[in-house]
Amino acid sequence: MFLPNQHRPNVTAANRLLIATGLALALLGCGYGESDQDALQTPTAPALTTRVDASDGRPPPAEAPFGMVWIPGGEFTMGSDHPLGREDELPMHRVRVDGFWIDETEVTNRQFQGFVDATGYVTTAEVAPDLEEIMSQQPPGTPPPDPALLVPGSMVFRPPEESVPLDDIRQWWFWTPGANWKHPEGPGSDLEGREDHPVVQVSWYDAVAYSEWAGKRLPTEAEWEFAARGGLDQQPFVWGDAPLSNEKPQTNIFQGEFPNRNTKADGYAGTAPVKSFAPNGYGLYDMAGNVWEWCSDWYRPDTYARRAHRELVVNPDGPEQPYDPRRPQMPQRVQRGGSFLCNDVYCASYRPAARMPNAPDTGMSHVGFRCVVSAANSPGEE
Repeated sequence: MFLPNQHRPNVTAANRLLIATGLALALLGCGYGESDQDALQTPTAPALTTRVDASDGRPPPAEAPFGMVWIPGGEFTMGSDHPLGREDELPMHRVRVDGFWIDETEVTNRQFQGFVDATGYVTTAEVAPDLEEIMSQQPPGTPPPDPALLVPGSMVFRPPEESVPLDDIRQWWFWTPGANWKHPEGPGSDLEGREDHPVVQVSWYDAVAYSEWAGKRLPTEAEWEFAARGGLDQQPFVWGDAPLSNEKPQTNIFQGEFPNRNTKADGYAGTAPVKSFAPNGYGLYDMAGNVWEWCSDWYRPDTYARRAHRELVVNPDGPEQPYDPRRPQMPQRVQRGGSFLCNDVYCASYRPAARMPNAPDTGMSHVGFRCVVSAANSPGEE
């Protein structure tokens, strides 16, 4: 039986408060804070795409669970050496995953509301941060935050009024008391008209809680990337290698001058309703852009390097322990897919190989999730 908040430790929203206290981490936002402008090499014309059947050909083991798509198991090349890629996407390596079901869309506000109504679950952002836990994740000698900030809240993107340097995310990310999944931009905002938008301001713990209640789980990042590629092995984007188009947008990202001027060429300044853009080759929506999606794996930047000696990696579920030398005190989980804040000059994480670390207690206004079901747990299976 699912019990509200049963598996959540004394989570603290520590990472959310780092911005407010001046201890900004470059991981927040879309990318690590560095500009990708020098690496940008977007094609100037669409190229023909060859679809690769990477599956093992197995039919679905049962009737599809509602709203889910069967992904047949198979092999693919995980990672990328694309000019827009980062070091933690290397080395490229062969991976095989078993077949699984995956939500065709990100979990929506409507679906998450049903979970909360049924269980009484309280999300991380609705709980006041704990000072002791916050300080345990900081380097020795770090001053404590202002006690006035130790209230329920979360991180909210707000565009500055003018162009700003891209090396200080405090110019566009703000700790906002009262921000949570019901009030994504803080007090005064609500979900009216956004019932079919992806739920945001959810922590990893919140995503796990929903998944367990629904009889599902979060995907491994190997499963997520295999599904996102839609049968297109070693292609830079989920739609192949065609460039982004303002005339026929392929996904919901940030057009214009990041972070202050979004032209909304794709029709949206923030989240878009699920199914607003064309699906990938497996019939999955928003595997690029819209919101980042939590995966089950712990994050290490050297995860792929630690696999390099193996000819084929089968069903990897990530490292046993997290570690990032840039912030060794902070355990982090993997996010995938990019968001409505991805921009070619600042980041290009709308690629299937792009990886993002974030503290599991941290929800943000561009972070959501989708769920999977293992073949062995499909309806009708013993």
